[in-house]
Amino acid sequence: MDIFGILDMVCGLALFLYGMDVMGKGLSRMSGGKLEGILEKLTDNKIKAVLLGAAVTAVIQSSSATTVMVVGFVNSGIMRLTQAVGIIMGANIGTTVTSWLLSLTGVEGSNVFVQLCKPSSFTPIMAIAGVACIMFSKNEKKHHLGSILVGFTILMCGMNMMSDAVKPLADVPEFTNILLMFTNPILGMIAGLVLTAVIQSSSASVGILQALCITGAVKYSAALPIIMGQNIGTCVTALLSAIGASKNAKRAALVHLYFNLLGTIIFMVVFYAIHMVFPFAFMDTAANAAGIAVIHTAFNVTATCVLLPLSSVLEKLAILTVRDDEKAEKIDDFRLLDERFLQTPAFAVEQCRVVANRMAELTREAIFAAIDLLDGGVYTDEAGARIEALETKIDHYEDNLGSYMVKLARAKLSREDGHTVTNLLHSISDFERISDHAVNIMESARELKQKNMSFSPMAEKEMHVFAEAVRDIVNRSIDAFLSGDAALAKTVEPLEACIDDINVSIKGRHIDRLTSGQCTIEQGFVLTDISTNFERVSDHCSNIAIYQIQLPKDELDAHEYLLEVKKQDAEAFDRAEAEYKRKYRLPQ
Repeated sequence: MDIFGILDMVCGLALFLYGMDVMGKGLSRMSGGKLEGILEKLTDNKIKAVLLGAAVTAVIQSSSATTVMVVGFVNSGIMRLTQAVGIIMGANIGTTVTSWLLSLTGVEGSNVFVQLCKPSSFTPIMAIAGVACIMFSKNEKKHHLGSILVGFTILMCGMNMMSDAVKPLADVPEFTNILLMFTNPILGMIAGLVLTAVIQSSSASVGILQALCITGAVKYSAALPIIMGQNIGTCVTALLSAIGASKNAKRAALVHLYFNLLGTIIFMVVFYAIHMVFPFAFMDTAANAAGIAVIHTAFNVTATCVLLPLSSVLEKLAILTVRDDEKAEKIDDFRLLDERFLQTPAFAVEQCRVVANRMAELTREAIFAAIDLLDGGVYTDEAGARIEALETKIDHYEDNLGSYMVKLARAKLSREDGHTVTNLLHSISDFERISDHAVNIMESARELKQKNMSFSPMAEKEMHVFAEAVRDIVNRSIDAFLSGDAALAKTVEPLEACIDDINVSIKGRHIDRLTSGQCTIEQGFVLTDISTNFERVSDHCSNIAIYQIQLPKDELDAHEYLLEVKKQDAEAFDRAEAEYKRKYRLPQ
């Protein structure tokens, strides 16, 4: 084999790995995070968990991706370790689908049907269809379908290129001698383990082994232990992803390792014990791509059948390895923003939405608690401390969500997911500002208490009406955010216009009372601060509502929307505003 043959082999390997990556990402984007969502919820039954793990892995073509995601689920506290065990076992079965697809390269025969099954027959058609989907369609799902088709074509081209490049090795004695070393079960396992650990994909390493089979020099006696080692090597990705994770996440990665390790040991001991007594004739025959796929599948299905009833033993073994300490681990919402989920951006977007929804509820809790201190409530240090604590927590939500979504935005998001991330980034900023105003309102309540001040009876009635209007707009905007209800969001802007008028009226009325001596300047400062904060809260609520209305658009422009809504549907807007003014009419 000359230097050009080596270059061809390396090029084929590069195309193979790249094609697998493109196809896997296309499949993942096509699912839009739905598969991961199903995986998260439907895992109470062990057999169901195995089937789901197998199905999801078969679709996204990566047991490593599935296992890493499971580690993320456990780390986030949204999946128990017991639930994770079945999915991990199923992922090992699902990954064997790739080896069956790759075995098509070895199909031979003159029959028309057999010829159609050969990749050389159907991959050109897939390539043309894939390129057409990418270049000529504006539909995003068709783009993802095109990526899947093109990725599969590249994968198969790389496989064929590797196979053609290694054919001359059949006549190289040194190559044959190296393969003979791997007939030693221990050496073969180590070789398979190292190869898979380096490229971090058992599917890819099995594909490389299938390509080498074209030489005819790879016997089943060498291929079998290499496949066993490949199953252990694939655990490296999950183990690396568990570094710095919670104890249960580390245990999930260890369950993956122990499953493959124990499965391999049991399989090898039983198989070679039988082989010593009743030698298997096929062991000394040349392996082929289909035979590799059979061994790969047989091992994983057998290991799952044997170890699934013993899943609790694997779990206990992992718990013994990573022991609990006296301090219990705290599970918080920020665990949902696990960086492992960035590998499946659509699911990561859903996790951001869950955390942002929690932030919205905390914001509502903070602003309502502050308003209650003014509207019939009495300021206490405990109430003030609670509002400050909520504001600090909401700040942390903004920091964590913002940082995570900046990383997420670097991934190739679908247009819909891109709009969602933009909407969330804008909205969490407004939530944080509302919490700041909650603290300002609380401080005004504290000032009234400390200085033993109170508003006049008329001013108190006016502020009660103002407070009710603010509660209404907060509820409408946050409910619209939580539900994604654009129709509800459209009811916010007329109310915001009404609140602007209430703010102007209350400040004007205060000046009249100040002139007549009914109120003092000091009371006026506090009332002005409260009114200004109420009005600014309504402004932020308006922003949140506008983001929901403009979510499907490529750009968010609040000013443009306000001009448009008042121009295009002025009559309906005026009617809605008038209705709010009747509802929140200030006392005379």
